[in-house]
Amino acid sequence: MQRLSSTSTGFYKRVFPALWFGFLALFFALALWGRWRAGISHGGPPDVMLLVTPLLMAAFGVVLFRRLLFDLVDEVWQDGDWLVLVDRGQKRRVALTDVVNVNTGNTNPRRITVMLRTGNPSSFSFMPASPRRFLGAFRPDPIATELIRQVDARRQVAR
Repeated sequence: MQRLSSTSTGFYKRVFPALWFGFLALFFALALWGRWRAGISHGGPPDVMLLVTPLLMAAFGVVLFRRLLFDLVDEVWQDGDWLVLVDRGQKRRVALTDVVNVNTGNTNPRRITVMLRTGNPSSFSFMPASPRRFLGAFRPDPIATELIRQVDARRQVAR
């Protein structure tokens, strides 16, 4: 079996959001503590931006993480004519003949979205294990290119 997904998917899905929200909680707590120590009730308007900014950043983080990170599959392996998906400890096998389309995008982290003919959900996304290169955003992802080639080859055999 060949691993197609990046080993850093777990970091992006679990550790990075925890660091993001932990930093925001710490910043918010320090801002509240600083205002309390300065005696906010004894003069001066409250510094609204100091308190609202972490809340806006948290809302932005929730939207961004839901859109880009939380839907990523933990592991994707290729086992001959099959893709083996591992997400939250559950395995699922998908035949390459069931793949309808393979999309890549210019997001960070990089992602490949595979649309399926059958099954629920009808698509899945993963971070490819391909190496990062200088000006790599202007080249097609080698894992996506190879996956497209293999899916097309399976379609030709099936006809």
